[in-house]
Amino acid sequence: MRIGRFSTLKVELLGVRFDDLSPEEMVHTAASLIEAGGFHYAVTPNPEFLLAARKNEAFRTVLNQADLSMPDGIGVVYVSKILGRPLKGRVPGIDFAEHLVAWMARTGKRLYLLGSKPGVAEAAAKTLTERYPGLTVCGTHDGYFQEDAPVIEAVRASGADVVLVGLGAPKQELWMAQNGPATGARFMVGLGGALDVFAGNVERAPEAWQKAGMEWCYRLLKEPKRIGRMAKLPLVLVQAAGARLRGR
Repeated sequence: MRIGRFSTLKVELLGVRFDDLSPEEMVHTAASLIEAGGFHYAVTPNPEFLLAARKNEAFRTVLNQADLSMPDGIGVVYVSKILGRPLKGRVPGIDFAEHLVAWMARTGKRLYLLGSKPGVAEAAAKTLTERYPGLTVCGTHDGYFQEDAPVIEAVRASGADVVLVGLGAPKQELWMAQNGPATGARFMVGLGGALDVFAGNVERAPEAWQKAGMEWCYRLLKEPKRIGRMAKLPLVLVQAAGARLRGR
């Protein structure tokens, strides 16, 4: 995969800005940011993020200050169409991470995994290093920490180029924006429960469900307790329709 720079066009949906890029362009852009040096972070807003950001100004601010914002969820794509600002398509954060990690394995970049319960990041590291020969996972840390300073120092001491952060929203986004520069890492991305998927603790939907944009439905069938979270999808669509009617 050739890496090149892209001029990103930001599209605002219900107060949150997204990069209108294809999945491949998202990875290319992230790679360019990493190679450029300095600190950068990426976010993966889904419909839950859109609703939360309307009530939480700090959360909305860090989402909109991200260097890369990808529509993680078919609901965001529906919102973009309702508002008359259609995006190129959904970019699931876990797929983005897989392609970025593959590029890191080829280019010798160092990866750090941060988040989830004790032992999960280590299991995820084992899976990723087996899947991508040549990948260097230079450190791991669970998400159950009380003080930031020791974690910041651990990441800095590891010499990580990229950190996959799974602390859950909005904690992971606020943590990256506040603490990312001090870690010395070049790039962070908030991925929610992706480490559990990499570790094999959570099963992803079959590929056919993913392509159909029905991964949320598969998760609901597997975990009925998620019904409260899934109910937010129609709510955000209603908000988008209302915004369209108001000409916003």
